[in-house]
Amino acid sequence: QVQLVESGGGLVQAGESLILSCVVSGRTFDTDAMGWFRQAPGKEREFVAAINWSAGSTYYADSVKGRFTISRDKSKDAVFLQMNSLKPEDTAVYYCAARSVYRIYYKNAITYDYWGQGTQVTVSS
Repeated sequence: QVQLVESGGGLVQAGESLILSCVVSGRTFDTDAMGWFRQAPGKEREFVAAINWSAGSTYYADSVKGRFTISRDKSKDAVFLQMNSLKPEDTAVYYCAARSVYRIYYKNAITYDYWGQGTQVTVSS
């Protein structure tokens, strides 16, 4: 059974940093890409960042570009999200996602097959 487990969330003040981790277990597929999405209370889930698993090319939402960095460690079957200069509007539950089939678009949640349970990130002003 494929499982994605996120960790690293927490409560920080504006301007501080956090790093989120997502480890995949029970993988039964070749990975095309992994991504991070987030969902704030009362809002829809939104794309944050994604990484092509083989090439390492990265994609970001405009709202986090220049502040967040996505990376992967193939040997650990893990993906990371380094979040710097956090803002109160970054407060959300952050979800890790993986997909096995290539799609031209990385920002669409529907293209991802596997999801973690989420980790809470709260940024106080």
